[in-house]
Amino acid sequence: MFEEQEIFQCRQCGHCCQGETTVSLTADDLERLVAYLHLPVEVVKERYLRITGEVVQMKTVGGHCIFYNEGCTVHSGKPWRCTQWPLHPSMLSDQNNFEAIRQSCPGIKGEMGYEAFRVRLAAILEQKQHQEKQAKG
Repeated sequence: MFEEQEIFQCRQCGHCCQGETTVSLTADDLERLVAYLHLPVEVVKERYLRITGEVVQMKTVGGHCIFYNEGCTVHSGKPWRCTQWPLHPSMLSDQNNFEAIRQSCPGIKGEMGYEAFRVRLAAILEQKQHQEKQAKG
């Protein structure tokens, strides 16, 4: 059994929060964010979200996610994709993707090669999926 800390330790650097776009939010993400902020859904949408057709994203300010200020200000209520980054299944199938993400994320253990990382990440993702299924009953 592998532990996430063997391949990744978040450094709270905010590199993953940079850019002019953010992750897309699901209905569950919006619900979690509304509950965390203790605000009505319409207020959250107006103040913090950018909605383009069916796509709901967090607004950006100064090249960062609106919720980034020397760290995530909504850490416990952040979107699911944010909680998964950078340990995403896309890193299992493409070494180039792994290398690009490793260069932009100082939390990924640099000394580990792609194959060793891939084996550990696959096991970790499988463990998480199993735990989520057990939690749902």
